[in-house]
Amino acid sequence: MKEKEYSLKGKVALITGGAKRVGKETALTLAAKGCHIALHYNSSRAEALKTARQIEKLGVEVTLFKADVRSSAQVKKGVQTVLKKMKQINILVNNAAVFKRTPFPKVSEKDWDLHLDTNLKGPFLFANEIAPHMLKRKSGKIVNITDWAGARPFKNYLPYTVSKAGLIGMTEALAKTLAPNIQVNAVAPGPVLPPTGMSQKEKNTIIKNTPLKKMGTPQDVAQAILFLIEHSSFITGHTLMVEGGRLIG
Repeated sequence: MKEKEYSLKGKVALITGGAKRVGKETALTLAAKGCHIALHYNSSRAEALKTARQIEKLGVEVTLFKADVRSSAQVKKGVQTVLKKMKQINILVNNAAVFKRTPFPKVSEKDWDLHLDTNLKGPFLFANEIAPHMLKRKSGKIVNITDWAGARPFKNYLPYTVSKAGLIGMTEALAKTLAPNIQVNAVAPGPVLPPTGMSQKEKNTIIKNTPLKKMGTPQDVAQAILFLIEHSSFITGHTLMVEGGRLIG
């Protein structure tokens, strides 16, 4: 007997870093399926307001909240605000992250702390706040946005790659810890959004070294997230690579 897909209609998804880029595209993709959105931002208030207006046009509710993902107090306050307004959180997408070039040995302790606290501690803090609520409901979906660099490290991005490798490990550990009621998976984008300032020559080199011979898009990542939410009834602890074949290239 074919199992019904997970219906997003009427559910609530909390998306960290949801104001722009992949987070924005994910929010719009889920909202188009009838999912209400709790949109987190830190410094991108103007972009968050613009994205919220686009979400509302899709006929669903949206709640905006500001928080530094490195602060347990701010994360806790933000989650409580969402629960008070929206009554439930069915889906958590840990998307907020920083990505900065940090050549060794010039990389500083500040660089290390910024990446590990934002990219790894932040997702832990949100999961730690939201998972108990999901467990009470005996249902929940968590999707962490990591990076293919977590499997094949980038040169000159040591703290970033370590943080993303750690997030893959945390995904697996949480999946085992929270089963069977909560499914925890990850999406690992590859060449999707190049860093600001990257030259066309550098982009061309990336495309040349990618088996599919193109850059990915935020939509590619959002669709992978949607798949892990809608069709993951027998998937947990998995990292879905969305990298155009770079790992085999």
